[in-house]
Amino acid sequence: MHRGNVAKTPVRLESLFRYWRGLPHQAAAIVELEAALLKVAPDLLNRDQPWFATWSQDGKQGDLTAAMTLIQRFEGCHLDAYRCPAGVWTIGWGTTRYSDGRRVKQGDKINRIEADSLFRREVERIADKLRTTVPHWREMEDHQKCALISFAYNLGADFYGLVPDFETISAKLRDRKWDEVPAAMLLYRNPGSQFEEGLRRRREAEGQLWSGSKFAPAVQQQPAKLTPSSPFSARITPHIRIGEFALDQEARRFDHQYQVDTAVELAAFMERARLKFGSKPVIITSGYRPAAINRAVGGASGSEHLYNAPGVGAVDFYIREVNINHLQDWCDKNWPYSLGYGAPKGFVHLGIRAGRPRVRWDY
Repeated sequence: MHRGNVAKTPVRLESLFRYWRGLPHQAAAIVELEAALLKVAPDLLNRDQPWFATWSQDGKQGDLTAAMTLIQRFEGCHLDAYRCPAGVWTIGWGTTRYSDGRRVKQGDKINRIEADSLFRREVERIADKLRTTVPHWREMEDHQKCALISFAYNLGADFYGLVPDFETISAKLRDRKWDEVPAAMLLYRNPGSQFEEGLRRRREAEGQLWSGSKFAPAVQQQPAKLTPSSPFSARITPHIRIGEFALDQEARRFDHQYQVDTAVELAAFMERARLKFGSKPVIITSGYRPAAINRAVGGASGSEHLYNAPGVGAVDFYIREVNINHLQDWCDKNWPYSLGYGAPKGFVHLGIRAGRPRVRWDY
């Protein structure tokens, strides 16, 4: 068979789903496919389309956005494995096991795309579990389901019916005592422990969501909501705007979704650096450079700043009032990909190359 004929052979979506493993290159390909579909048919992926009613079987699959937003507000994202308060090795948005069942272990590292993929799969798994175990699930509004998903994400998807630990909230759900659910949630905050205050805030937020109140999300905007056309004021993390990667210049605006996704990963690391050095402002001196601009500033022909492939990109930055050498040393120890020692010029270069090798160089 000629190579040209192979290239024109259509790929069936069923095959893509069958071999989905949540790998970074697969996640990047899904983002590209979604962008291509939306370009051809902007309404194709809407929930009011016939295919979605078939996919969700009864046409009533809920919107889990509120659950994911609330969970991310309290979990935070960590791309290096850490011990949670319970002593369990955790990574990403509170993930303790990978998609293949392996436990997270010390020394594990993932990128932002992997973290988001693991997170979405876990939220969907919990929703499926609660759908089959919690009575009257179909009668609940989406905001009530989302509150329970957050509750279960923190305390376990098998909570319903466990005696004596979850007897109170199980009874409220079983007997449809909807107004009493928020108060029942508040019982599960480890009274007297060092974690009580944080858990109390989470239970209160879940109770507000259950009651239909909107809580103020203190988290980064969902990556899926950020696109190349997003306003420069849209935040990738709580303290970094997408416009900062373009130096707030329209000529430097991202052109492709995969470029935005790479920026999300870079921004997440800079947010960690910001926290490490006293929460002082992050200043980006160079982000995305389209080919013409890259040539004009004398950038290398293969510069990471071109963002010319999925998972490839770079940012130069410093943190205001922080010793640049101290920042560079910390990044050198904690950034696993390419890093340019730009401290003598007043910045640190964070980059990601194809294949994600660890690279170091002087300017």
